[in-house]
Amino acid sequence: MTTILYGNETAPNVLVQPVDSHDLAFLEEEISAIRGLTDADFCLLAVKIDDWNRDLSPWQAPPVFGTEAFGDSAGRTLEEILKLCGDPTRKYYIGGYSLAGLFALWAAFQTDRFEGVAAASPSVWFPGFTEYMEAHEIRSGSVYLSLGDREERTRNPVMAAVGSRIRKAEEILKARGVRCLLEWNPGNHFQDADVRTAKAFAWVLRG
Repeated sequence: MTTILYGNETAPNVLVQPVDSHDLAFLEEEISAIRGLTDADFCLLAVKIDDWNRDLSPWQAPPVFGTEAFGDSAGRTLEEILKLCGDPTRKYYIGGYSLAGLFALWAAFQTDRFEGVAAASPSVWFPGFTEYMEAHEIRSGSVYLSLGDREERTRNPVMAAVGSRIRKAEEILKARGVRCLLEWNPGNHFQDADVRTAKAFAWVLRG
C-alpha cells in the first residue's frame, strides 16, 4: 500500500480515498471538481490498494463476476489508513468509488476517526452487508450515498440487488439520526466515477 498526497498538505480537512490505477489517472479531475463544489480547504490522501478484492473486503465472499473471490483484509487496510489520520487538529473524511465506497462505509462502523463518509456507487450488494449495518452502530454522523440509475439493471442477480440495498442503507442511517443523502446519477456503474466521487466528498465537506 502506497500513499500520494494532493493539494495543500497543511489543510484542516483531509480526504482519504482508497484508489486503483484507474482512479489515479482521474484524480486531478476529481480534485478540480471538488474545488468547484466547495470553498473548503482540503488535501486528498490517495491510498493505492495492492489487491482490490482482498484489501477492501470486510469478510470473505464468493465471486460475483469472473473467478476472483473477495478476501477479508479490510481490517488490516484500515489499520494502516488510521496511522495516517492521527492529527487531532484536523478533520478526516473517508470515501471512494465502488468497493472503495463500501470499504469507506464499513470503516465508519469501526472507528469514530472520520467526520464523514463519501460512498459513491458503493458495492452495498456485498453479501451480508445490509445485515451488518442493521446489527451495528455507525460512528460517523454524516454519510453521502449515490448510485447510477441503471446500476440495478443488470443480469447478475447479486449485483442487481444494489438498488434495494442502497435504499435500505439510507433508511437504516436516517433512522439512527445520521445526516444522510442518497443521490441518483444518470448512467451505469462505469460512468463518471471521478465526478460522482467529487460530489460525494464535496457534500460531506460542506457539513
